[in-house]
Amino acid sequence: MEKLIVATDKAPKAIGPYSQAVAVNGFLFSSGSLGMNVETGELVSPEVGPQTRQALDNLGAVLAAAGLSFEHIVKTTIFLRDMDDFAAVNEIYAERFKDAPPARSTVEVARLPRNAKVEIEAIAVIPGDGAK
Repeated sequence: MEKLIVATDKAPKAIGPYSQAVAVNGFLFSSGSLGMNVETGELVSPEVGPQTRQALDNLGAVLAAAGLSFEHIVKTTIFLRDMDDFAAVNEIYAERFKDAPPARSTVEVARLPRNAKVEIEAIAVIPGDGAK
């Protein structure tokens, strides 16, 4: 088993001892993506909407670093600090997954890093020869 660490400066750096994503055996496993500004390392807003958009942008940058896009995602997990934000997150999430959305779990958690309101992780299939 050979694993490839995927990293990009177009998404926030890991805030702990983990990789932005790891490619192995035809899959890419992303770490959780927060709504952090790549330049400042701070949340883009205290509101869940802008955080969700930025988290998805950051996830997209990690996917792109592996030569992938949102269409390669087969499973996501969304962590919410408040399940009352479910509809707002769903609306923004649906903009990225218009056709054939991936499987998904959404769970409410007590707390997220940086006191974020949302965190999104993904599993993607790597076609052909694998990640870049």
